[in-house]
Amino acid sequence: MKISFVIPCYRSEHTIEIVVNEIEDTMKQRPEYEHEIVLVNDGSPDNVWSVISKLAEKNSHVIGINLAKNFGQHCALMAGYNNVSGDYVVSLDDDGQTPACEVFNLIDAFENGYDVVYASYPETHQNAFRRWGSDLAKKMSDYMFDIKGDDNKGSSFFVCKRFVIDEIIKYEHSYPYIAGLLMRVTRNMGFVNVNHRDRIEGKSGYSFKALVSLWLNGFTAFSVKPLELGAYLGFFTAIVGFVYAIITIIRRIINPKMMAGWSSTISVILIVGGILMVMLGLVGEYIGRIYICINNSPQYVIKDIAGQKTTNKQ
Repeated sequence: MKISFVIPCYRSEHTIEIVVNEIEDTMKQRPEYEHEIVLVNDGSPDNVWSVISKLAEKNSHVIGINLAKNFGQHCALMAGYNNVSGDYVVSLDDDGQTPACEVFNLIDAFENGYDVVYASYPETHQNAFRRWGSDLAKKMSDYMFDIKGDDNKGSSFFVCKRFVIDEIIKYEHSYPYIAGLLMRVTRNMGFVNVNHRDRIEGKSGYSFKALVSLWLNGFTAFSVKPLELGAYLGFFTAIVGFVYAIITIIRRIINPKMMAGWSSTISVILIVGGILMVMLGLVGEYIGRIYICINNSPQYVIKDIAGQKTTNKQ
């Protein structure tokens, strides 16, 4: 059996070697498993590619992939998935927060018949904004994929069986959303509690803009439910407007001298106009994604590969 580790790297020149060393020490506990470590440089502005190249030179288990520019974490994962050869594929972060030393706790959970096993953090070492973002992403995924009654929350640290990865990499469009792709393949997922750690250094690369972009990608990648939600909202607004119009007419009949309510009229116009603009924006987002996909915009572009090359499907 072989385990493939896939790690997107961004601003991690001082941490990635620590993560690799932890994986190597952990794998020594189970010598019956072979392993490889695929490090994907996602257009990082620091010197992380140089560090990855040196790791690949001195460690035969390390494969480095250098993307031509920053494509985003999920595209970097897809680049890694297209270059693995393991029976199990592990995804984790480059900042040391995900405890690679507990990977066998996740792998052992496959004995229960799961196809995907997530690390779940009872307590996260993140700021309030990131915790709120994670909770919102969880609620969004539950709504998009009709998941009910499941309080387990996944993370960026998870293990998949090979058939799941083989199915995921068939998706070649430029807006991959890993959680959505996993849900399209299987709902047979397990969760194992592990300890979340502090970052070794620095801060999260996910700014508010990046998180909004990720949420928008999740909302529009695999479902038309945002459009359905807009239709319901429009229907509700129309009913409210109709009821308000009846109330206005009745009040006018009772009191003919009643002054017209300009402020209320403007408020209604702003509310309706705002809803229309939001829905037009969503429709435009869908159309824009269709346009980009039709033009075959690349999911990722590999510039260099260091270490032993396995497969290179693009």
